[in-house]
Amino acid sequence: MKKIALMVLLISTINFAYSQDQTLDKKYRPVVAAFINAIKSGNIEKLSSKISYPLKRAYPIPAIKNKQEFVKRYKEVFDDNLTKKIINSKLDTDWDAVGWRGIMFLNGELWLDTNGKLIAVNHQSRLEAKEQARLINAEKTSLHPSLSNFIQPVLVFETAQYRIRIDDLGNNNYRYAAWPIKSKMSDKPKLVLNNGKWTPDGSGGNHNYQFKSGDYLYTCFITVMGEKDSPPALLVISKAGTEVLSQPAKKIIL
Repeated sequence: MKKIALMVLLISTINFAYSQDQTLDKKYRPVVAAFINAIKSGNIEKLSSKISYPLKRAYPIPAIKNKQEFVKRYKEVFDDNLTKKIINSKLDTDWDAVGWRGIMFLNGELWLDTNGKLIAVNHQSRLEAKEQARLINAEKTSLHPSLSNFIQPVLVFETAQYRIRIDDLGNNNYRYAAWPIKSKMSDKPKLVLNNGKWTPDGSGGNHNYQFKSGDYLYTCFITVMGEKDSPPALLVISKAGTEVLSQPAKKIIL
């Protein structure tokens, strides 16, 4: 089963140097056990109170905003495969507290905060995979025709001046498209760059995308794990090694 490529959270791509045979700290066992029991009981109403909303889903599937939506969409997220894994999980080997990041299940199938609230589900059910494909195809028709040839949308964020979109064209080739902030993505982009590269920044999930155009280097830094006041993304443009522009994201859409 595929994992969700959540580019605001991106938790499923994090490579932690923790052994899965570590014992979960005793102080976290009650909250994890309570979550497992909520899944086992099938009481969706009760489980809906153990969620940190909004619960983000793979773009362009909309986030689950509240308890009512969670109850309605429960089976889209928690299919039989994930449910069985959770019910049959062992506290000592399948759950691990990863510092301030939270409590990880298996290799990031889902995450709880230290109070036992669900903060991320990176597992993707067949229902969600089908819906994601449908929405991506619909999105392609809403973009400027020159941008419709992508495999997977990766990132859309807005700075004070620009709207930036990054798409995966396949074979580790990323495309950068930029518009003035007041333009729509159905308009012709002001700038399009191909052959972009993805680079990890440390082991916390942070990463960047780099695109070259002559002497110019466009770098989009994405912060998955950072300080509370860290922007979710940062656009840095340099010319011949000298920075000429740096703008934090004011809003991250994808």
